[in-house]
Amino acid sequence: MLSLPDLKEKQVLFVKTEQGVDNNLKIINDNIVLLKDGKVQNRLSCSKALAVFIVGECTITSTLIRKSLDYGVSIFLLRDSLENYTSMDSKAAGNYLLRMKQYKFTDELSLAKYIVKNKIRNDLRLLKNAEKISSEEYKTSKKEIFQKIDDVREEKELLGIEGSFAKKFFGIYFAELGWYKRMPRTKIDPYNVLLDMGYTFIFNYADCLLNLFGFDTYKGFYHKLYFQRKSLSCDMVEPLRCLIERRLLSAYHLGQIDKKDFQHINCRYVLKYDKSSKYAKIFLDEIMSNKEDIYLYIKQYYRYMMFEDVDFPDFKIR
Repeated sequence: MLSLPDLKEKQVLFVKTEQGVDNNLKIINDNIVLLKDGKVQNRLSCSKALAVFIVGECTITSTLIRKSLDYGVSIFLLRDSLENYTSMDSKAAGNYLLRMKQYKFTDELSLAKYIVKNKIRNDLRLLKNAEKISSEEYKTSKKEIFQKIDDVREEKELLGIEGSFAKKFFGIYFAELGWYKRMPRTKIDPYNVLLDMGYTFIFNYADCLLNLFGFDTYKGFYHKLYFQRKSLSCDMVEPLRCLIERRLLSAYHLGQIDKKDFQHINCRYVLKYDKSSKYAKIFLDEIMSNKEDIYLYIKQYYRYMMFEDVDFPDFKIR
């Protein structure tokens, strides 16, 4: 199992391939090596890698896959749009005791309430820290919303509360961006494109950690079982989304977002191919800056599932 000292030395490798170039990723002397047209571009020791994200067309070898999984390195294959279409995960699949507890757990609504409260608390903190609401408004809003969540008796009510809050949150937090609305995957503006990108990265990172502990990531409690949906990863990433939202706003303030980096095609905004690495780095750096906190959050959930006297995890944005 991955320990915190190990994680401190681990890195996420983001490989952006080039069109018209022979992109090749292979193992050389226990290093993951990227070659373009046969020339070495970069390398990273297998022992220092946690996950590899490959965007675009790239040749990989069976030795790379085998060695990566031996070292506990997960490989994610992404389209140019950053859609994760398949992965080769390093996982503790033999942890049958954990999986038995996952499937025997019955009070799923109580866990769903914890997750939604954690997500809303972090978003309220973002609003307060950005001085978009006062400390008094923070306390009042949290008390009122948490009371509504405590009174919930079925999951549809909880979904309604979360959705209503999220709509208000995005409108207030991103008001200066000329925010219209959150529309996942429809790409109605550059900011939705970037949120989708950041959410994709942090989802895959959380999914990677859950696999390393041996969870069945398809068995969630807030997001229910659905064909080929990693419902547990969807659950655990909810309180982490605030990291991406905060980074998007700070990127806007720092002038790092240029609308010329996007194209408007068939009523959808698309990030230009040669600009995606620029924004990927922004979000990957944010995730890596918080990787230890995310690890401890996932580890606490593992302990919660395995031991009766452990509290459910609470991810607190710094």
